[in-house]
Amino acid sequence: MKTFQYTGMPRVYFGEGALETALTAELPQIGRRVMLAYGGGSIKRNGIYDQVCALLHKADKTIIEFSGIMANPTYAKVQEGARLARQEKVDFILAVGGGSVMDCCKIVSAQARMEEDIWNAEFSEHKYPTDFLPLGMVVTASGTGAEMNNGAVITNEETRQKNGMGGALARFAVLDPSYTLSVPMSQAVSGAFDTLSHCMETYFGRPSETNVSDEINEAIMRNVIRNIRAMIAHPEDVGVRSELMWDSSMAENGILKLGKQTDFQCHMIEHQLGAYTDCNHGQGLAVIHPTVYRHLLKGNTSKFARFAREVWQLPAEGRSEEELAAAGIQALADFIREIGLPATLTQLKANLRPGSPDPADRDLLRRVADSTILSGGCARKLTADEIFQILTECL
Repeated sequence: MKTFQYTGMPRVYFGEGALETALTAELPQIGRRVMLAYGGGSIKRNGIYDQVCALLHKADKTIIEFSGIMANPTYAKVQEGARLARQEKVDFILAVGGGSVMDCCKIVSAQARMEEDIWNAEFSEHKYPTDFLPLGMVVTASGTGAEMNNGAVITNEETRQKNGMGGALARFAVLDPSYTLSVPMSQAVSGAFDTLSHCMETYFGRPSETNVSDEINEAIMRNVIRNIRAMIAHPEDVGVRSELMWDSSMAENGILKLGKQTDFQCHMIEHQLGAYTDCNHGQGLAVIHPTVYRHLLKGNTSKFARFAREVWQLPAEGRSEEELAAAGIQALADFIREIGLPATLTQLKANLRPGSPDPADRDLLRRVADSTILSGGCARKLTADEIFQILTECL
């Protein structure tokens, strides 16, 4: 394992009824003016909004609403939130929602405390914020693990870039698995696959030799796979949802990454695909992962073979190491189809909003490939040309 430092995660309040426990403990410690941030209004339909507002009013807080945060949050929305926070002299941000809401608020928290444009600071000057508006999170849709770290994925529509940014780390996170019951099954499955993707992109990083972080990761991956199947079979089972919710947090709280150089090349490709098409993140990852791994198999055969054996529980007898590795990747592809996620860009196209750019358009795929950030790769570094080839194989 590589050297590392670990500073932990936000305070976590987990389980049914965690919201009241958390806010009763946390609200006395914050200022009076609270920005309540959320998305398209689902929290009003499922009652979470009323629960949060009642607790804020009970604590004598003034609520400033910041709503309409979209999936794949835009940089324009970040700036809107930062302006509102400054104008209303907000003391605290409470993000209530899924990964998009949480990601947006991490960067709002930073931009509200700095005069310089944060996109320019991070990507041109390579300077990262150190001062933030305090932030808390109430997770209503799990999968991203966004509540566990200070990373955020933001889409700059002007530059056609969907990039990871550094923002605020939440002081606390509320994880009530019952809140995820109102999430549509297609979205719940997509989010859970994002969790599996986070695990895989960490697992296939370096070092590839067996280590404690990867062995913990194998257990998390098996748990995700088992509980996605269980969630589809038993949608109202809160116990299953609790497993997936904590899987999501475990994938991104840093524990699986200790001593690892992670490989998020599949995420980098999907980010740019999403920047051009606004596709669902988990669905885009499902299309991309198996093909990327087939390209990288020969550069990290032993690790892919272990993945087949330890995660998919495939027998090694009668197979060469390369055959076992290929069988593990095929098991991943078969699982994607089993749980109803798109396996091709053509299938992904059917799930996009009317009028969205065609993800099967080769000119668009060329632009995606040319603008993708190149990581070290789990076996080797890809080129833009090979990423274009991978995308065309996904058609």
